[in-house]
Amino acid sequence: MSEALPGLGEAPQIQPCAPSVPTTARAAIKGQQPRCIWLTGLSGAGKSTLANALEVQLHRRGLHTFLLDGDNVRGGLCKDLGMDAAARKENMRRMAEVARLMVEAGLVVIVAAISPFRAEREAARALFGKGEFLSVYVSTPFAACARRDPKGLYRKALSGQLKDFTGLDSPYEAPLDADCKIDTASLSVEEATLLLLDHLQVA
Repeated sequence: MSEALPGLGEAPQIQPCAPSVPTTARAAIKGQQPRCIWLTGLSGAGKSTLANALEVQLHRRGLHTFLLDGDNVRGGLCKDLGMDAAARKENMRRMAEVARLMVEAGLVVIVAAISPFRAEREAARALFGKGEFLSVYVSTPFAACARRDPKGLYRKALSGQLKDFTGLDSPYEAPLDADCKIDTASLSVEEATLLLLDHLQVA
């Protein structure tokens, strides 16, 4: 991981600028409630599939959305990060900050990322106001994810070819207080999407 940059407390020349157009005005012009929908779960649990299906349904209903997928962000914003615990935490921090900016822009942002650590997920939640953050635990069990193995990662990890694999030799801390829990081994994509729409109170 690259050398840590100083925070605001260590850089007094940095003084945040208050925007003249508030989030409420940006949201009002879009006619929607901005929020972050954060999907966490093991690799292969169905996060990206569900996030894409949800965005399609929200878009059809006229909402302004954006999807932050963990693998996509890893290829750009976070391509300088490795897969050790410190790098994973920094990856989550960056995704959370981007999601916060998008919510401030008045968007409904969907995050689909393994995000294995409980403390970092809670830190992400703390960036948002009341009602702006929905935690979704895609709780599909390890065995079901391993059977699917859509990227061939479980095969490599179980054979020792891939290290620091979440749920195997790198921990996954399941949420204790998720707003919504979905097991895609027992629900279809359509059923899971409807469940999320119900939680979001989107008709």
